[in-house]
Amino acid sequence: MQALEGRVAIITGAAGGQGRAEAAAFAAAGAIVVATDLSDDLVSAFAGMDGEIVCLKHDVTREDDWQRITGACLERWGRIDILVNNAGVYRPAPLLETDAASYDLHMNVNARSVFLGMRAVAPPMIEARAGSIINIASGAGAKGTVGLFAYSTSKWAVRGMTRSAARELAPFNIRVNAVLPGLIDTPMVSAREGREAFIGKVPLGRIGTAEEVARLVLFLASESHSYITGAEIPVDGGYSA
Repeated sequence: MQALEGRVAIITGAAGGQGRAEAAAFAAAGAIVVATDLSDDLVSAFAGMDGEIVCLKHDVTREDDWQRITGACLERWGRIDILVNNAGVYRPAPLLETDAASYDLHMNVNARSVFLGMRAVAPPMIEARAGSIINIASGAGAKGTVGLFAYSTSKWAVRGMTRSAARELAPFNIRVNAVLPGLIDTPMVSAREGREAFIGKVPLGRIGTAEEVARLVLFLASESHSYITGAEIPVDGGYSA
């Protein structure tokens, strides 16, 4: 039997990059995947892919949209087992070049969405006394990072929310963990300035893949690893060691 057979998993930001890889991995593991994104390319991203993947347009910064998504899941399947808060934006700039609009964008998409998502799925998970939430943070949110002020700040917030939620939801058998990717080969960071120099500092000597991140997310979602909560696990080739 596949590891997530019949489990309902919401994965945000699923149209490309890490989100698409996560959706593919979960579907291959037998999960019913609710892939959400604002992109018009969402449906085409999964054309011809095996497994049960339902695509829904979703603004992760809006509370009413979260209620719509979770309501649709509960109406159709009566359960929500897994949430992967993957949606994010990346607009690199140092402090003095970051305006309020850019700061608000990062906080809304990268942090507010995580808060709204966890709050939306917690009630049905509490009722079921089971669930797994995986928040995609970043290695940039684990240290002071030059040139990524708003992005880094938003990912620090994700780490804090993950730890607090892990403690609050543990009595209900709901696990909450964070994944901290380093430099991953996705469209979001394909044009990152200084990318080649950064790769030279990675002990494994290469950039990571979206599939490598997805495998860790799948690991954390599986009930085979039901004693892991409140963890922050880097996927960065040893950069943070």
